[in-house]
Amino acid sequence: MTPERVTLAQRRAVHARAGGRCEYCHTPDGFVPGSFAVEHILPRAKGGRTRRQNLALSCPACNGHKYNKTEGVDALNRVLVRLFNPRRQRWEDHFAWSDDFTFIVGLTPTGRATIDTLQMNQHKMVNLRRLLTLAGLHPE
Repeated sequence: MTPERVTLAQRRAVHARAGGRCEYCHTPDGFVPGSFAVEHILPRAKGGRTRRQNLALSCPACNGHKYNKTEGVDALNRVLVRLFNPRRQRWEDHFAWSDDFTFIVGLTPTGRATIDTLQMNQHKMVNLRRLLTLAGLHPE
């Protein structure tokens, strides 16, 4: 069976729905090297289908770290939890910005596990957020 490919129409719809920002770390498209991906929230390798409700816009960093993961460890409670699902959960319920808008803070086990698993606060991303904040382009 040939895997379903993301169509151009799906790609455009996902990009528009996300407002041109990574649905995990909220980085705006156009400010990182590489292309944003339309990724499968539930990976195809784990039975995920190529349907809009299973697709999310993801920056190269988040997409590369997520790969086919669906769970991560909440370092605070040391428990395995499901990663953030942008189709079923609200970003604001699981994440917040630090006072200077450079770090993403996990508010829940899901938020903390997603930040750690996707390495959302890696040095390069924090530096990018600092520059985007100074330019008035972050947060959205």
